[in-house]
Amino acid sequence: MSDWLESRIPPGRVTLLGIVVATLRIMILVLVIYGGLVLMMLLRVIEIPLFGAQRPVTPFITQSVCKLTLMIFGLRLRLSGRPISGHTSRVCNHVSWMDVFVLNAASRSYFVAKSEVSGWLVIGLLARATGTVFITRKPQEVNAQKNMLEQRLNLGHDLTFFPEGTSTDGMRVLPFKSALFAAFLTEKFKPSSKLQPISLRYQAPTGQDPRLYGWWGDMSFVQHFLRLLATPRGGDVYLTYHEALCATDFFSRKDLAQACHAKVLAGLH
Repeated sequence: MSDWLESRIPPGRVTLLGIVVATLRIMILVLVIYGGLVLMMLLRVIEIPLFGAQRPVTPFITQSVCKLTLMIFGLRLRLSGRPISGHTSRVCNHVSWMDVFVLNAASRSYFVAKSEVSGWLVIGLLARATGTVFITRKPQEVNAQKNMLEQRLNLGHDLTFFPEGTSTDGMRVLPFKSALFAAFLTEKFKPSSKLQPISLRYQAPTGQDPRLYGWWGDMSFVQHFLRLLATPRGGDVYLTYHEALCATDFFSRKDLAQACHAKVLAGLH
């Protein structure tokens, strides 16, 4: 096993200030997330009969909730470049469960996540409500995954996915798995498909471990969540939107995956 997978952030001392901050934050967070969820479900009652699988209004609710969530955690969003919309999907390195809130705060998109996420407490509920595409990362499921992505692309949905297949400590970018790139190279979608690489980097508050926002290996979600809540000072998260890559410029999914990986990696350094 790699050294970084085995390493852990030393447990910090729980202070009275940290307990107070965490308590206030979680109360506000519950109101924001579940209030937004209720509003979204009410709007979906109107959206579904009028627009079917299309969601012309509710993604704006999701984006607002995510912006407020970053504010609650004291996390400042720094953007470079700009997200491109319209038949453009996005690929990003994966550091934390917080990534979804960060990316949704910056631009409206639908995420592609592993099937296990649908069963997670709170996060799973939010993922299902916001139209996340759930996939099973098994070799025998490659065609089914490709068909599922094609259905969403056919609806005109912009998709965002994490090709590393897992999250890291934020200090590295793992090789990209190429299976999900196949959907963009089909005869139907290749002429119009564009993929925009995104580099995501967290900067911890002064005095904190630089891997503070990273969530990797067998780390407990609850412990990591509470640790961030109890950190009085928030950090920064940097998103760099690179120039989109046209699927027509690539012959294979592996070539496309490697080109995206190179862009993402270069943006972190």
